[in-house]
Amino acid sequence: MKTVLTIAGSDCSGGAGIQADLKTITVHGLYGESVITALTAQNTMGVADVMPVPPEFLEEQLACIFSDIVPDAVKIGMIPGIEQMQVICACFQKYQPKHVVIDTVMVSTSGRNLMEPEAVEYYKKYLLPMADLYTPNIPETELLTARSIKTKEERLEAARELSRQYPGAVLIKGGHAEKQADDLLFIQGRAIWFPQKHIENSNTHGTGCTLSSAIACGLAEGLGIEESVKHAKEYITGAIADGMNLGRGNGPLNHMYQMRKS
Repeated sequence: MKTVLTIAGSDCSGGAGIQADLKTITVHGLYGESVITALTAQNTMGVADVMPVPPEFLEEQLACIFSDIVPDAVKIGMIPGIEQMQVICACFQKYQPKHVVIDTVMVSTSGRNLMEPEAVEYYKKYLLPMADLYTPNIPETELLTARSIKTKEERLEAARELSRQYPGAVLIKGGHAEKQADDLLFIQGRAIWFPQKHIENSNTHGTGCTLSSAIACGLAEGLGIEESVKHAKEYITGAIADGMNLGRGNGPLNHMYQMRKS
């Protein structure tokens, strides 16, 4: 059985983070492993508190994973600070994991920056270069490129700029766009658009976590990046379109929409 490791924060409400990642990996028929970077107290209405995992304990978790059940692909989500980033970078330099997908959790859905400026600079300089693929949304792309992005042409220019800075492929997610939720994959000088109309469902908590985990599943199974993104897009579109409605705020997706009770 192929294995996928998620390195991310825990969401006690189950819609995002480690919990969303493991659900996604499981329904794809792969074996999921998890290394927790932070505990969060949150629900569909927002995040109440965050407790970062001490870097020493984060290092122990990673060592236990890579010395035993070595993952076929790794997905990285929320990292609370520079100390945790340093531990992850050191681990990757030592173990050289296959197929690294980074969900660039830098800006909240409401537009608030989730990293201090110093952490952003470290993230850009040391962590992003380790990714085979990273998946910023439009606000995160603006943060990475220090430019405003309003049009598809500006998204394409931003992707070209990022490709000059980092060796991995970039998937700029279009969920924040006004008319179409088209995603742009820029890989080895090629621009590949994945057109998608906005789905009338405000319950989208955990979409970034879910998409990046689904892509990691494809890579773990031996698919290329383009094919992995295609399958992941199909999966997350179905999870949103299912229309599950839980909680009093921005509710979660139905990760198990393909599993029906008899």
